Amino acid sequence: MNRQNRILGDIALSLVFLTRLPLPHLDFAGRSLSAALWAAPVVGLTVGLIGGLAFALAAWLGIGPAPAAGLALAATMLTTFCLHEDGFCDTADGFGGGTTRERKLEIMRDSRIGTYGAAALVLSILLRWSALYDLATVPNVLAGLVAAHAASRGLIPAFLHLLPSARTTGLSADAGAPTANTAIGGAVLGALALLMLGLPGALLAALLLGLWFVLFRKLCLAQIGGHTGDTIGALQQGGEILVLLIASAILI
Repeated sequence: MNRQNRILGDIALSLVFLTRLPLPHLDFAGRSLSAALWAAPVVGLTVGLIGGLAFALAAWLGIGPAPAAGLALAATMLTTFCLHEDGFCDTADGFGGGTTRERKLEIMRDSRIGTYGAAALVLSILLRWSALYDLATVPNVLAGLVAAHAASRGLIPAFLHLLPSARTTGLSADAGAPTANTAIGGAVLGALALLMLGLPGALLAALLLGLWFVLFRKLCLAQIGGHTGDTIGALQQGGEILVLLIASAILI
């Protein structure tokens, strides 16, 4: 397989894994998801562009910035079918409600949402909506969404590389551990997307994302001894929120 086909195949596989876009049936036989996750920021770029398009369409129709921000957020959530929000809720419920590692993992498998998960979801939506509302204009919203979605997903391969799986089965366990090169590739692509905020904003966002990554990694190790698919969602949500808040402070 030539290099171009391999790159396109990795992007397609990452899109299938991280979104619910109606892609044509593709043959991924012999492909490794862990090796393809360098393209996670490309998925974030796609999701961010969809959200930006929704905001632009709403603005063109004369809809105010508050409901337009809500529509942009809804478009991004629909694109992923709330995959990361679900993981964020489950992680909050497990970490907040469990007293042992085994109990935390059991709660995280439960499809029902608890108090901690509900609070986490409300805060996530409120913070992201308010940041998009503050950004107000189409260029600012587009820059914020692209930077936030790409950079937050750029953390995923490094997270899987540096943490063991907390379970022997499950989505994240089956994905395997990306190599160091894959982790670096994803991080670099995510960092490049931060330039949408300008150089000072990009540097600040990179610093805070790095701090978020380190602290959340330590938390996962202390709580459950590694990563799960849910913690990947929580990692992404935290990163997205951080970048959107920085965008709202810098771009307006």
